[in-house]
Amino acid sequence: MFRKRSNAPVTDRTVVADGGPPSVAEKPWYGPTRAITTLIAIAVAGLLVWLATQVSDKTTGGYWAEYGLLAGAGLVLAFSQLLGGWTKFGVPRMSGSVFLLAFIPALIVGGWIVLFHQPHPNWFRNHIRSWSGDIGVTGFVRDMSDMLVALSLGLGVVFGYIFDTTGPRLSRTAATRDVSTTRAAPAPADRAATDAPMTAERGVSTPGPAERGAVTTPQRSAPEE
Repeated sequence: MFRKRSNAPVTDRTVVADGGPPSVAEKPWYGPTRAITTLIAIAVAGLLVWLATQVSDKTTGGYWAEYGLLAGAGLVLAFSQLLGGWTKFGVPRMSGSVFLLAFIPALIVGGWIVLFHQPHPNWFRNHIRSWSGDIGVTGFVRDMSDMLVALSLGLGVVFGYIFDTTGPRLSRTAATRDVSTTRAAPAPADRAATDAPMTAERGVSTPGPAERGAVTTPQRSAPEE
């Protein structure tokens, strides 16, 4: 009467990731692989940060080399999630929407601040400082001088976000459950019962006009004398 109900989902698809095994994200090695890839990226990013400390920012070239290395460290961190299975394999691609709507605004604001604090003047720094005074943001940009490291690292991370993968290819398995309901076959028709009304109608004769007009008189017997 009471039966245990199974809540296990029934899957009718097989995930094929570039010829890999089905359901890659559910494999026991998927989590450790992503963790190891992230750890390697942290080590590489840390190395880039250390290299940035070895570069003097007193010159224009050294200034941009230092913050370029920091941006590279952020890019490595973002790529680690992509390569480690962030989107579970697939063909790499670049998202134009993320590039235009996210990275370009971040690059304009972050690059504006970094260029403002360039140690030696040139055509670019002079115009940025002049434009900052025109739009009234000079105080804000000066206050961000201590955040140049975070800005450079963040720009690298945001740039890495524009890359993505198409994800796994999905293919239907050969065995597909038939979800259509089975209907009972109709009972064979009884032709004798079906044809009975027609047979009865054919057996009843319709009286003709002469028969309808004729009056049947009962036959009287002669009276007895």
